[in-house]
Amino acid sequence: MASNQKNMTPQQKNYQTLQQKHELKRPVLKNCVKAFLVGGLICMIGQAVSYFYIYNFNFTEQSVGNPTVATMVFFSMLLTGFGVYDHIGQFAGAGSAVPVTGFGNSVISAAIEHRTEGFVLGVGGNMFKLAGAVILFGVFSAFVVALIKTLLVMWGVL
Repeated sequence: MASNQKNMTPQQKNYQTLQQKHELKRPVLKNCVKAFLVGGLICMIGQAVSYFYIYNFNFTEQSVGNPTVATMVFFSMLLTGFGVYDHIGQFAGAGSAVPVTGFGNSVISAAIEHRTEGFVLGVGGNMFKLAGAVILFGVFSAFVVALIKTLLVMWGVL
């Protein structure tokens, strides 16, 4: 970086100084706390949904994961459709994007954005643009982990 400043003209140096003077300082700690609290709240709601399924529908702790994830994704899609999840995302940042609810939000947001182009080419063609990479790497990672586990079982390690 120092060698880059040596090659700068006086106008560029003045501009850089002016830019640094007017640059907004990001409240990193405040943003981290908000993300932690909102992400924790989302996880707490997910845990409550799990307990609801366990006590009311006779799921076990091993089998409650899939309906809980489906319910949380549905809730996030519903909130995105009503425009509420966008406000949560603006406030919490990564706290709302990292849990599975962020996946539902990304799918539905793309569908809503491209609905004017029609259901097939607009919604169907663009719905998984952002979430497609998540699905691809999730499936690939699960395959690699399953392959490693299978090999370890075959070799008698597990």
